[in-house]
Formats: sequence, C-alpha cells, structure tokens
Amino acid sequence: MPGRVVLAIAPRFLERAVSHLPLGLVFVSGSNGKSTTTNMLTGILREHGLNVFTNPSGGNLPQGIASAMLATVPTDGYVRADVGVIEVDEAYGVALADRLTPNAVLLLNVQIDQLNRFFEPDRVVGMLRKIAEAAQDLVVVNANDDSLRAIAGSLVAAERKVGTFGVAPEVIASSPHGLANVEDLLPVSDALVLPNARVMVRSLDGRRATVDIDGTPLPIALPARGLHNAVDAAGAIATALELLGDKFSPDATARAMETLRTVYGRGETLTVNGEDIEIIMMKNPPSLQLNLDYVTERPEQVLMAVDEGTPDPSWIYDIDFSSIDHVDVISGTKAWQLATRLGYADIPVASVKPDLKDAVGTFLALPRPSHGLKTMIVNYEQMMLIRKHLGFLDLEGAHDV
Repeated sequence: MPGRVVLAIAPRFLERAVSHLPLGLVFVSGSNGKSTTTNMLTGILREHGLNVFTNPSGGNLPQGIASAMLATVPTDGYVRADVGVIEVDEAYGVALADRLTPNAVLLLNVQIDQLNRFFEPDRVVGMLRKIAEAAQDLVVVNANDDSLRAIAGSLVAAERKVGTFGVAPEVIASSPHGLANVEDLLPVSDALVLPNARVMVRSLDGRRATVDIDGTPLPIALPARGLHNAVDAAGAIATALELLGDKFSPDATARAMETLRTVYGRGETLTVNGEDIEIIMMKNPPSLQLNLDYVTERPEQVLMAVDEGTPDPSWIYDIDFSSIDHVDVISGTKAWQLATRLGYADIPVASVKPDLKDAVGTFLALPRPSHGLKTMIVNYEQMMLIRKHLGFLDLEGAHDV
C-alpha cells in the first residue's frame, strides 16, 4: 500500500530514488529462485563491504519495490547505497527495465510457471529477453537453460558482455528430475558461442555444495537443501564475480553463504511452542517437484495446504510425490482437489480440513515426531496466513530493509 500511494503521488519516484547509485542496479529475474538468489547476491556483496539496497523477497512488483525504498530513502528521495540488487517479476520487469535501466541483469531459468499469468514459456522467454536487452553493462545467464542460452547467444552476437554459470553434468544426472528447466526442442544453432561458465556447481551434499570459480573449488553452505538452491548460489556468485572484478574474494563469499538466513517462508524453519516446523513453499510444478526431490527422509508428519492463490492446480497430476508416504492434514480451498490427487497416488490422507486454523490446530496437536521436523508443504498465500496465525507478524523481507 505505501508503494501504491507514493507512485500515485510521484510517478517517477523509482527513477529518482536509484539515480545516484554509484554502481547502479542489478535485476534478478526468472521463473523460480528470484528471492533466494537476490538474498544470496545481496549477502555476498555486503560481505565485500558494499552498501546494498534490496527489495523484500516477494515484493518484486513496482509498488513492492517502492515500499522497500520508502523504508530507507531520506526526505530528498535518493537511495543511499553503493548498488541496488532488485528481484523483479518477469512481466513487470519489462517495464521496470525500461524505466530504471539496470546496469546488470541475472537470469536464472525458464520453467513451467503460472499458466493463468504466462500461458506458455515462450512468452516468458520474450519478457526475459527484453529485460536482458535493457542491461547497460552485463547479463549473466544459466548456461544449462536452453532458453537463456539462446538469449545470451544473441547478446554475444551483438557484442554485449555476457557471463554464464552452470552445473556439472554428473550433478544434474544425480537429481531425480534434473533442473526442471524448459527444454527447447528446436535445433541448436552451430553459431551459438557462449563464454565458458566461470562458476560451476561440482558437488552437492545436503546443505553443502562445492562450486568451481575459474577452476578453483570453493565449499559453500546453502540456506536450504536442494540442487535448485545450489544453482541459485552459482548465479549469485557468478554475478558478484563479474561485478567485483579483482576485488572478488572467495573467502568473503564463503563467509556470506555460511551466515545467510533462509528467505522468508522458503525452506524456513519456525519454532512454535518449542517445536521446529519446516515450511516448504510451492508456486508451480518445478518449485514443488525440486523441493520434494530433496526431502532427504520421508517426513513423519505432513500438512499440505493450497488455496485460490493456485487458481488451476491440475499440474499436481504431473508431480512425483514418492518422497512422502502419507499426509496428516490437507487444508485450503483446493484441499479436496489435492486429496484426490494423492488418492490416485495411493498416498493416505488422515484428514481434510479446508479451514486453515482448524487444520493447523490439528497438525500442531500431533505428538512430536520421533525424527525430523513437522513439515508444511504450502503455496505462497497459505504460507503467509500460517505465519500470521502462528504469531509471526514480521513483514516479508523486513530484515533486509
């Protein structure tokens, strides 16, 4: 709401606010991982001594970015920072790139996303291409994403500066469902030449990974388990490497990754009445599948909740739920649709309680699990409501601003 008000009063508030940043703006976009990667890149740059402005995770629309600025901008209207690292929504990012002209753009992936918004992945590719073309100095892309390779290839042909990051083939092969990026079925042009990936994920073990930086291995911590988090880390490190040049420090990068907090609601662990609860958030097929792939042991207690924030949940029929063997409580307005899908997978559901407060109360009343954590698998809107219901009233990203 604050952002909506300020943009109505001063339509060019955003342009003015960032116009004095010495190192300009970095946009982070893609289908999934934007919040996590923005958090990582911000942490790395801060550990190198830079003053970084960033927007709250999830606040990636113009009004959200404006709200974040209002929390820090003095009365003269200019952001006080060395650089801005901003997560931008794929669709709104096109207009933002035209208004704010980022110095650098980091593109993470193109994955099957919210069909009610984007219809087809090709539409997202077109949006990300326009965002990349607006970058003044640098574009960094995931070299393992067919769609982004095509974008990068056209930029290289136009003699634009491009950096890449990637994942070793054996690491991808060990992931049950790979990277879940959209495959381009068109023939790859022989003329497509990209710079070699300076940052490469070489190994993954739970919440630890090893990345090669210009061929030198660096062990790092991840804020949450999963190959997708290691890929996000590689993207953040690759961008920091290009931005900082000779000032880049592997040691500072490792320190930053070691101390990062999990982004709000995304693999976050909440403590309620002395008991730890893990929240796994989903918004589309890849975000659910990749999180399920890295559930290391079948959770003893599971709550699932989906509401109208997922308008068409039919994509759950493509998901492999084999990493869970039961669900204790299902909630949300789409509870019965989810229960039906699990029924087809022969996964027992103990109870369906569409009312969220009732469902959470039932779930918390279960005895403490003998191993692991209570696990909640929820969409974004249900995550926000659950946090509020449990008394976590902080705003998303409040610790970043």
